[in-house]
Amino acid sequence: MKRFETSQWVPFPVDLVFSFFANPSNLLHLVPDDLETRILEVRLQAPPQRPPASPLLRHFPSEVAGEGSIIQISFKPLGWMPKVAWTARITEFVWNSHFCDEQVKGPFKYFHHRHGMQEQARDGVRGTLVTDTIDFDQPYGILGLIAAPIAQRQLSRRFAFRQKALPESLQVAARLAEHLAL
Repeated sequence: MKRFETSQWVPFPVDLVFSFFANPSNLLHLVPDDLETRILEVRLQAPPQRPPASPLLRHFPSEVAGEGSIIQISFKPLGWMPKVAWTARITEFVWNSHFCDEQVKGPFKYFHHRHGMQEQARDGVRGTLVTDTIDFDQPYGILGLIAAPIAQRQLSRRFAFRQKALPESLQVAARLAEHLAL
Protein backbone atom coordinates (compact mmCIF):
# COMPACT_ATOMS: atom_id res chain seq x y z
CA MET A 1 0.00 0.00 0.00
CA LYS A 2 1.30 3.46 -0.91
CA ARG A 3 0.39 6.80 0.64
CA PHE A 4 0.39 10.29 -0.87
CA GLU A 5 -0.14 13.32 1.37
CA THR A 6 -0.31 17.02 0.71
CA SER A 7 -1.61 20.15 2.39
CA GLN A 8 -2.30 23.75 1.48
CA TRP A 9 -3.50 26.75 3.45
CA VAL A 10 -5.94 29.09 1.73
CA PRO A 11 -7.28 32.44 3.06
CA PHE A 12 -10.95 31.48 2.83
CA PRO A 13 -13.43 30.34 5.52
CA VAL A 14 -13.74 26.61 6.10
CA ASP A 15 -17.44 26.47 5.21
CA LEU A 16 -16.76 27.98 1.76
CA VAL A 17 -13.79 25.68 1.13
CA PHE A 18 -15.69 22.60 2.26
CA SER A 19 -18.74 23.45 0.15
CA PHE A 20 -16.51 24.03 -2.87
CA PHE A 21 -14.75 20.66 -2.54
CA ALA A 22 -17.94 18.73 -1.73
CA ASN A 23 -19.53 19.84 -5.03
CA PRO A 24 -18.42 17.25 -7.64
CA SER A 25 -18.67 19.72 -10.54
CA ASN A 26 -15.83 21.76 -9.04
CA LEU A 27 -13.42 18.90 -9.71
CA LEU A 28 -13.09 20.14 -13.28
CA HIS A 29 -11.61 23.45 -12.04
CA LEU A 30 -8.82 21.62 -10.22
CA VAL A 31 -7.39 19.20 -12.80
CA PRO A 32 -5.04 19.92 -15.70
CA ASP A 33 -6.69 20.21 -19.11
CA ASP A 34 -4.43 17.52 -20.60
CA LEU A 35 -6.17 14.89 -18.45
CA GLU A 36 -9.32 15.51 -20.51
CA THR A 37 -11.41 14.87 -17.39
CA ARG A 38 -15.15 14.57 -17.91
CA ILE A 39 -17.90 13.98 -15.39
CA LEU A 40 -20.04 11.18 -16.80
CA GLU A 41 -22.63 10.79 -14.06
CA VAL A 42 -23.30 12.01 -10.54
CA ARG A 43 -25.80 10.34 -8.23
CA LEU A 44 -26.06 12.55 -5.17
CA GLN A 45 -27.11 11.40 -1.75
CA ALA A 46 -28.14 14.16 0.62
CA PRO A 47 -25.58 15.05 3.27
CA PRO A 48 -26.58 15.42 6.92
CA GLN A 49 -28.21 18.72 7.83
CA ARG A 50 -25.83 21.59 7.24
CA PRO A 51 -24.60 23.37 10.37
CA PRO A 52 -25.28 27.09 10.63
CA ALA A 53 -23.35 28.74 7.81
CA SER A 54 -21.49 32.01 7.82
CA PRO A 55 -23.49 34.95 6.43
CA LEU A 56 -21.44 34.60 3.25
CA LEU A 57 -22.83 31.12 2.54
CA ARG A 58 -26.45 31.37 3.67
CA HIS A 59 -27.68 31.89 0.09
CA PHE A 60 -24.85 30.15 -1.73
CA PRO A 61 -26.21 27.41 -4.01
CA SER A 62 -23.94 24.41 -4.07
CA GLU A 63 -24.69 20.78 -4.77
CA VAL A 64 -23.01 18.60 -2.19
CA ALA A 65 -22.16 14.91 -2.47
CA GLY A 66 -23.06 13.34 0.85
CA GLU A 67 -22.15 9.84 2.03
CA GLY A 68 -23.26 7.23 -0.51
CA SER A 69 -23.01 9.58 -3.50
CA ILE A 70 -21.54 8.06 -6.66
CA ILE A 71 -19.39 10.04 -9.09
CA GLN A 72 -18.31 8.62 -12.47
CA ILE A 73 -15.59 10.36 -14.44
CA SER A 74 -13.28 9.62 -17.34
CA PHE A 75 -9.75 10.93 -17.80
CA LYS A 76 -6.41 10.22 -19.47
CA PRO A 77 -3.97 8.99 -16.81
CA LEU A 78 -0.99 9.70 -19.09
CA GLY A 79 -0.91 11.71 -22.30
CA TRP A 80 -0.31 8.69 -24.53
CA MET A 81 -2.85 6.41 -22.85
CA PRO A 82 -6.53 6.06 -23.75
CA LYS A 83 -9.14 7.45 -21.39
CA VAL A 84 -10.11 5.36 -18.39
CA ALA A 85 -13.38 5.33 -16.48
CA TRP A 86 -13.44 5.84 -12.74
CA THR A 87 -16.33 5.38 -10.33
CA ALA A 88 -15.99 6.67 -6.77
CA ARG A 89 -18.32 6.54 -3.77
CA ILE A 90 -18.37 9.03 -0.90
CA THR A 91 -17.84 6.86 2.18
CA GLU A 92 -17.60 9.50 4.93
CA PHE A 93 -18.95 13.03 5.23
CA VAL A 94 -18.59 15.41 8.19
CA TRP A 95 -19.50 19.03 7.44
CA ASN A 96 -16.56 21.45 7.49
CA SER A 97 -14.18 18.70 8.62
CA HIS A 98 -13.66 16.00 5.99
CA PHE A 99 -15.12 13.66 3.45
CA CYS A 100 -13.69 10.50 1.93
CA ASP A 101 -14.11 8.87 -1.42
CA GLU A 102 -13.15 5.35 -2.47
CA GLN A 103 -12.73 3.89 -5.90
CA VAL A 104 -15.53 1.47 -6.76
CA LYS A 105 -14.24 0.82 -10.27
CA GLY A 106 -11.11 2.16 -11.92
CA PRO A 107 -7.41 1.78 -12.58
CA PHE A 108 -6.28 1.04 -9.01
CA LYS A 109 -6.58 -2.13 -6.98
CA TYR A 110 -7.47 0.13 -4.02
CA PHE A 111 -7.85 3.92 -3.75
CA HIS A 112 -9.06 5.88 -0.71
CA HIS A 113 -8.90 9.69 -0.62
CA ARG A 114 -9.52 11.71 2.56
CA HIS A 115 -10.20 15.40 1.92
CA GLY A 116 -9.63 17.22 5.21
CA MET A 117 -10.43 20.84 6.03
CA GLN A 118 -9.59 22.62 9.26
CA GLU A 119 -10.12 26.25 10.16
CA GLN A 120 -6.76 27.85 10.76
CA ALA A 121 -5.62 31.47 11.10
CA ARG A 122 -2.24 32.57 9.84
CA ASP A 123 -0.80 36.01 10.54
CA GLY A 124 -4.22 37.10 11.75
CA VAL A 125 -5.99 35.96 8.57
CA ARG A 126 -8.85 33.48 8.92
CA GLY A 127 -8.38 30.58 6.54
CA THR A 128 -8.50 26.85 5.99
CA LEU A 129 -5.86 24.16 5.98
CA VAL A 130 -6.76 21.68 3.22
CA THR A 131 -5.18 18.25 3.64
CA ASP A 132 -5.34 15.28 1.31
CA THR A 133 -4.35 11.75 2.24
CA ILE A 134 -4.52 9.14 -0.49
CA ASP A 135 -3.89 5.47 0.20
CA PHE A 136 -3.63 3.38 -2.94
CA ASP A 137 -2.55 0.01 -4.22
CA GLN A 138 -1.65 -0.76 -7.80
CA PRO A 139 -3.01 -3.78 -9.65
CA TYR A 140 -0.90 -6.34 -11.55
CA GLY A 141 1.40 -7.54 -8.76
CA ILE A 142 5.06 -6.86 -9.47
CA LEU A 143 4.22 -4.73 -12.53
CA GLY A 144 2.07 -2.58 -10.27
CA LEU A 145 4.95 -2.17 -7.84
CA ILE A 146 7.17 -1.05 -10.69
CA ALA A 147 4.50 1.45 -11.83
CA ALA A 148 3.90 2.86 -8.31
CA PRO A 149 6.55 5.63 -8.66
CA ILE A 150 4.80 6.76 -11.87
CA ALA A 151 1.51 6.99 -9.96
CA GLN A 152 3.24 8.98 -7.20
CA ARG A 153 4.69 11.43 -9.77
CA GLN A 154 1.30 11.82 -11.46
CA LEU A 155 -0.37 12.54 -8.11
CA SER A 156 2.34 15.09 -7.28
CA ARG A 157 1.85 16.78 -10.64
CA ARG A 158 -1.94 16.89 -10.33
CA PHE A 159 -1.86 18.29 -6.82
CA ALA A 160 0.75 20.90 -7.79
CA PHE A 161 -1.71 22.04 -10.48
CA ARG A 162 -4.55 22.03 -7.96
CA GLN A 163 -2.56 24.10 -5.48
CA LYS A 164 -2.08 26.77 -8.15
CA ALA A 165 -5.72 26.68 -9.31
CA LEU A 166 -7.43 26.48 -5.91
CA PRO A 167 -6.99 30.08 -4.65
CA GLU A 168 -8.36 31.55 -7.87
CA SER A 169 -11.28 29.09 -7.95
CA LEU A 170 -12.12 29.90 -4.32
CA GLN A 171 -11.91 33.63 -5.07
CA VAL A 172 -14.53 33.18 -7.80
CA ALA A 173 -16.73 31.17 -5.40
CA ALA A 174 -16.33 33.83 -2.68
CA ARG A 175 -17.32 36.62 -5.10
CA LEU A 176 -20.40 34.64 -6.14
CA ALA A 177 -21.32 34.04 -2.49
CA GLU A 178 -20.87 37.77 -1.71
CA HIS A 179 -23.04 38.71 -4.70
CA LEU A 180 -25.80 36.30 -3.64
CA ALA A 181 -25.66 37.50 -0.02
CA LEU A 182 -26.57 41.07 -1.06
